[in-house]
Amino acid sequence: MHHKLKYLYIGVDLHKRHHTAVMMTCFHEKRDEIQFENKPSAFPKFLQQVEKLAKKEGLTPMFGLEDVGGYGRGLAMFLIENKYEVKAVNPALTVSMRRSSPNNKKTDAWDAECVARILISNLDTLPTANPHDLYYAISQLVTRRENIVSVVTGIKLQLHQLLGYHYPSYKKFFSQVDGKTALAFWLKYPSPSCLRRVSVDELATFLYKKSNRYMSTKKAKDILSFVQQDGDTSKDYQGVNDFLVKNVVRDLIARDYQLEQIDSELAKHLALLDYKLETMHGISTVTAAELIAEIGDISRFSSADKLANFAGIAPVQHSSGNKQKSKKSKLGNRSLYDIFYNLAIRQLGVSRAKKPNHPVYHAYYERKLAEGKTKWQAIICVMRKLVNVIYSMMKYKTEYKMPVLTEQAA
Repeated sequence: MHHKLKYLYIGVDLHKRHHTAVMMTCFHEKRDEIQFENKPSAFPKFLQQVEKLAKKEGLTPMFGLEDVGGYGRGLAMFLIENKYEVKAVNPALTVSMRRSSPNNKKTDAWDAECVARILISNLDTLPTANPHDLYYAISQLVTRRENIVSVVTGIKLQLHQLLGYHYPSYKKFFSQVDGKTALAFWLKYPSPSCLRRVSVDELATFLYKKSNRYMSTKKAKDILSFVQQDGDTSKDYQGVNDFLVKNVVRDLIARDYQLEQIDSELAKHLALLDYKLETMHGISTVTAAELIAEIGDISRFSSADKLANFAGIAPVQHSSGNKQKSKKSKLGNRSLYDIFYNLAIRQLGVSRAKKPNHPVYHAYYERKLAEGKTKWQAIICVMRKLVNVIYSMMKYKTEYKMPVLTEQAA
């Protein structure tokens, strides 16, 4: 008997207040539809209904959930704790199936049925759900960090706009407009009017302390010279303008402190998993946390091929007659895809000394180009090799060791 015949497939459409479940056999025959509240007290009753039908049909329940990290996390954990298998269904697959329907309808029941249908057809390739507390905590920290970084980007744009009014040459003052020394300067001297009675020695002493003894007299002379060359930039209601600069700078300083706290928490929680991803060039603590947040427990994937499929890295082949073409897959985890893409770009980067960051990957990339592949296709090849490496490092918790580049490859 084929292994798919023994399951009762339950697709669940997840929402904030309630869930809708549709139960089907492997022949896509709909057996029942259940709607229940999204709260722990309602889960046992739902499970009883599923078990009753499964026993009647002589089948084993197999659950498919779209969002096991958000609204469906509680249900996924409940089912796993009760020893049931739960598969994570990519929402892109559900959307694709719904759009392919002749009537293109959109109801909770139809969405749940689409999840069940995908569960049936893709049973062997769908990853196991990953709602475990540690991975969830890391995922939430990563999400919080991304939100703060997004806010910081907007605040920095506002700071650039304000400084452009007051200091036309402000970009020449410091190598980083939002560096610690620069922020301290903008906070104390939000406009040139605040520098009118400041001597070179006074400004040099301030910079010397704020830059941890890195900047002093020369930097002070340069700044005062730029201010003089810019001319008078004072405006009406200058006090309000100075207040805005100080307010924005204080906001940036507070956000930087929040990011430091989150990075500290990430490092502490990553240590519990004992992965050694940071030993590879291009992977910082934040990148390692992003990888783990999206991949979760590596045991969900029986091979690197399945991880690559989950990330949507393997290109989709299109052929017609004698023509063949590879196209980018749009059904994988796009966040994980972007992480691997950025990691590949870092490996292929070149240092200031014109040396590749990672000679082996750079040589592999050049070889693929020589074979006739486009730049995008060659980068995909590098990403696919990185999937193999990351999978192995996570599965066996090993450090990264730089492979030796042979003369032929070089």
